[in-house]
Amino acid sequence: MMSRTCGSPGPDAGAACSESVPESGAAISSVKKNIHILVGATGSVAALKLPLLVSGLLAIPGMWKRLSDPVLHIDLRRWADMLVVAPLDANTLGKVASGICDNLLTSVIRAWDRTKPLLFCPAMNTAMWEHPVTAQHVEQLKGFGYIEIPCVAKKLACGDEGLGAMAEVYTILEKVKEILLERDLLHQS
Repeated sequence: MMSRTCGSPGPDAGAACSESVPESGAAISSVKKNIHILVGATGSVAALKLPLLVSGLLAIPGMWKRLSDPVLHIDLRRWADMLVVAPLDANTLGKVASGICDNLLTSVIRAWDRTKPLLFCPAMNTAMWEHPVTAQHVEQLKGFGYIEIPCVAKKLACGDEGLGAMAEVYTILEKVKEILLERDLLHQS
């Protein structure tokens, strides 16, 4: 069981969080090659979970441990075997769906090799999630061949309750491992 406790970064961010992530149910014995997963994060409160997600990804055999040289968006898309955007906020969701690439992450996504998996984990306020344009944007990304890891309902940092919270880290990690196994990049023991 991996655990993570995170403090509140400011007065408006809500209470401190505590999360436990169970170890994966699938035992992994070996890898065929080093696996490169590029993680993109946007401005959602759910970014507080990013250290837990990254440490969980690094626990998967064959993961890289460092990036040696600064690279541009094309080098990153060539380097990565998979892109996980977690959290994907409403602003960046709209940009990606519209083809806007005004920062490094959106440029990597715009240049992404669509033969490689791109997973996105929406995270936003319930009112934003329920806006009709959000469903259009999600469908647009799925139309590009990207894989949605759906948001969940819970009490959000703003105090609202409902859909919009990023999927649990455990769910994201399990989907990453499932895809790596499907692509024969990991072996189950």
